[in-house]
Amino acid sequence: MPRRTEAHILPDVLQPGLALVFCGTAAGKRSAAEQAYYAHPGNLFWRALFEAGLTPRLLLPAEFPLLPRYGIGLTDLAKRHSGNDDELPRDAFDAPALLAKIERHAPRLLAFTSKNAARAVLGRTVHYGLQTEVIGSTQLFVLPSPSGQARGHWTLAPWLMLSERVSKL
Repeated sequence: MPRRTEAHILPDVLQPGLALVFCGTAAGKRSAAEQAYYAHPGNLFWRALFEAGLTPRLLLPAEFPLLPRYGIGLTDLAKRHSGNDDELPRDAFDAPALLAKIERHAPRLLAFTSKNAARAVLGRTVHYGLQTEVIGSTQLFVLPSPSGQARGHWTLAPWLMLSERVSKL
C-alpha cells in the first residue's frame, strides 16, 4: 500500500549550477524506510553512476547528499507518496512542480530514471537517450530504470551516453 504524507518522502537535492539532475517516479518502500534515494540493494542506480563515470567511486544510498559535489542532483515526480508505480494514486505525479523546480534551478541536463517518469512529464511515448524537448535551457534525457523490478529492460549503454554528454557540457 502506498504511503501518503504531507512532508516530502525524500528531500530534493537541487541547487543552481548542477550539470545533471536525476528524476525518478517515487521513492520505493525501502528508500522511504531508509530515507535514502535508490536504497534497495537490487537497484542499480548507484552502480550505474559509478560505472558510467558520473561519480569517482561507488556511493552508498545514504551518501546521496554528497551528489552536488559531483554536479548531480536528485528529485522525484511523487514527493509525497512512496511505493511501486502501480501502487501510486493517479494524481501522485506532480509534473508542474517538477517543471517549476527545473526552471528555477536550471541544471544543464535532466535525466529521467525510467520511461514512465518521462512519459508522465512529456505526455508522449519516449525513447532512451536525448529528447527533443527542453525545459528552459535544460536538456532532457531518458534512461532505463535501474530498479530490480525492471531488470528485463536494463542496459548500461544509455547511462554511458549520458555520461559522455555530461562530460561535454
